[in-house]
This record gives sequence, structure tokens and C-alpha cells, in this order.
Amino acid sequence: MNVSEIVRRALRGLSANKLRSALTVLGVLIGVAAVILLVAVGNGSARAITGRISALGTDTLTVLSTSRGGGLTTKVADALDDPVLAPGVRSVSPVASTSATITYQGGGHDVTSFVGSTPDWFGASNFPIATGARFTQDDQAQARRVVVIGQTVAEELFSGVDPVGEQVTVGGALFTVVGVLNRRTSSGLGDADDIAVAPLSAVQQVLTGYGDLSSILVEARDSDQVDAVQGQIATILDHEMPASGDGTAAYRIQNAAQLLETQTETARTLTTLLGAVAAISLLVGGIGITNIMLVTVTERTREIGIRRALGAPRRAVLGQFLIEATLLSVIGGGLGVAAALIGSRFRIVGVQPVVVPSSVALALAVSVLIGLFFGGLPAARAARLRPIDALRYE
Repeated sequence: MNVSEIVRRALRGLSANKLRSALTVLGVLIGVAAVILLVAVGNGSARAITGRISALGTDTLTVLSTSRGGGLTTKVADALDDPVLAPGVRSVSPVASTSATITYQGGGHDVTSFVGSTPDWFGASNFPIATGARFTQDDQAQARRVVVIGQTVAEELFSGVDPVGEQVTVGGALFTVVGVLNRRTSSGLGDADDIAVAPLSAVQQVLTGYGDLSSILVEARDSDQVDAVQGQIATILDHEMPASGDGTAAYRIQNAAQLLETQTETARTLTTLLGAVAAISLLVGGIGITNIMLVTVTERTREIGIRRALGAPRRAVLGQFLIEATLLSVIGGGLGVAAALIGSRFRIVGVQPVVVPSSVALALAVSVLIGLFFGGLPAARAARLRPIDALRYE
């Protein structure tokens, strides 16, 4: 008996119990699709977070207060902009951030991030202007109430209207819109375009008061100098913000490059974990193949006995049932890949999945191996049946 004849017999065997075969295929389909999609979600989430960090730039350092001792002040920010003690620093941007409601002609929008800073903030944060212009150092010095808004704010408040030159109300004060920021790529982890930026002096007057800053953004002259700059500003901060009595530092420095590296490692772990969880459903599909093939062997015991009595070798019986199990897993795997590719076109829990080609190949390979492995036991059982015992089976 040649291979094509064995395959034809296997297909006839599967078609004899269409519903049972379809349910088994469905189990493998769900397992393969779950592996590919969950890995894609983990990869998509990792790329989104990495994109956010990369967009900020790997040549920036963010100084934050630990609420121990004195907080961050404009005096501390000025001290960091020292060409002698910190020659690697390109710019220093003090930041006071809060949430605020912006109103325009009776309409309002709650901005999640209303930032007060200096003109250097736009370059350090990698936030270019789409239309209009950013505010100037003179605006900062004169505490002029001007504001640059993000795309989300512009769409919510100025539908069909050019925002530049329009006046909005923030905290009971009038601000003039002088520019609109470029759109940022959405990551599903918060709207980066729901932002407004104004001179620090104006924001302190109207919204935050003259207390501590939220953070200080330090830009290095070159990405290769970030670690050196971190050491330079740490020396200045130790002098400006001494540690508390128990030795706890009054500040902490976030290094964007180190944060990106840490995030990459975390993303790999998360993706691996999601893939391992999804693999359990693929294992369940394999157990389903074993179950259906054991039932099939039991139901076709007399058929096996007749074939053996007519001279069919063990390898022919073994091959037929092994091919049946493998076909179930291959069909289920192929449909699972198709379902995963279709599902990846939609956002899942706010994240756009990014399919990893290696996960598709691995899921397909595993589905084939599952068919061979889990179908091996029933196939071997069928091949071991003695013709006389099989013919006597009722």
C-alpha cells in the first residue's frame, strides 16, 4: 500500500465522524491562535512602551524628587545648567505638570497633562511643532499666557477651526494658542497628544503656584555622554539637595537609555510568559487528539482486524492512524494561523498586536509535533492489535 492510498484512507476515516473531527480541529485552532495572538499582544505592548521611551530620546535624564528633604526648585534647575560643573549638559528644562480644564466658546476639555516649562522642553522631549510656533524665552521671562496644544486638544476644542491665534480659558485665565504639536503615534497606553504646554512662569501664576517642580528634564549634548552627564548632575544635586539624616537621597535620576534597556528585558519576559500560558491551550488540543484517536481505534477494531487478516502490515495501520492525527493538527494549525492573522488586525485591550513571524512558524511546528506525539499512542495501539483478537471484538 503506497502513501497516497494511506492518506486517502485517513481522510475517509476523518470524514466518517465530521463533527468529532471538527471539534478536535477547533481545539488545536484555538491553541495555535492563542499562542500567536498572545505573543503578538506582548510584542505590541513592548513596542508601544519602547516607542514612548525612544520618542523622549535616549539622550535625556529626568530628575525627580523622592520627597525626602527639600523638593525640586527652579534654583536647583539653574544650578544644573552649569557649563563648568556639567559641561555635557545641552539644556535644562524645569517642569511643573498638572491636569487642567481648557474651555473655548462654551466647550471644555480636561487635559491630562498641562505642562509648564521653558522653550528648551520641546527639543529635549522631542515634541516638534506642526502648525504655529512654540513660545519663546521672552514669553517665559514675561510670564505671557500663551500655550501650545496637542492634537487631541485641538480636535476636541477646535473642530474645523484653526486653533492658532484663538484664546482659551485655563484656571480662570485667558491663554492664547500659539502652536499645535505634531501628532504622536498612539500606543494604547495613554494619549500622548492630550497635552498642553505653556511658559513655566505663567503656569505657576495660574495653576500650580510657586512650590516645588514636578521634575527637571536634562538633555545631554550627545547620547554617548548620558552616563557622564548623569554623574555630573548627581554631583551638583548632592550639593543642592543633601541627603536626609538616614542617608536617603532627596532625588532620583531616570536615565532614558537605561529605562529602555530595562523595558526591553521586561518585554521579553512578558512575551515569553504570555506564550507559555497560551501553549497550555495548545497542549489541551493535543490531549483532545489523543482522546478522539483512542475512541476511533476502539470503534474501528473490527476493521483493523479484517485489514490485518487480509495481509495489511503493521506499518500500514500505524501510518493510517498517525496520518489521521497529524492531519487534524495540521488543519487546526493552519486555521489557527489564519484566525490569529485576522485577529491581529484589531486592537486587543488597547494594544495593537504585532505578529512575530517566528511565533507563527513555531506554533505550526508544535501543532504538527503534537499530532505526531499525541497520535502516536493510539496509532501504536491499533498496529499492535492481533488480527484474531480484533475480529472477535464486539
